[in-house]
Amino acid sequence: MTNSNSRRSALLAVACTFALALVSAPALQAADKALTLTPTFEKVASTEGTPFVLHLKNDSKDTLKLSGKVLLSVVNHSADKARVLPEHTLEAGQSWTIPNLSGDDRVLVSAAGFAPLEVKVPFKL
Repeated sequence: MTNSNSRRSALLAVACTFALALVSAPALQAADKALTLTPTFEKVASTEGTPFVLHLKNDSKDTLKLSGKVLLSVVNHSADKARVLPEHTLEAGQSWTIPNLSGDDRVLVSAAGFAPLEVKVPFKL
């Protein structure tokens, strides 16, 4: 009887693993798609000390509804460590310009159904 119970337990474990894989597979596939954004940086003259601008070009054939934030490399004690970017709809072939960036800032961009994109601002171009 112990052998029979072991087989049942093993079969139940395999069935549960298989069922879990079937249920979670669509969610994992949707989150694994990479955002089709090409980042480029531009250095601009600035008296504020934030001389970089990020351009994110939508290389897909679809319009993307994007949200994001900038994780600041340097912060004051009274300031937030992140700057939230307003939600942005980006049509195919168009670019989203994100100004006022400093070296070593990190820009996080996300869209429903896609894996988040993280872009780090260089110190020099």
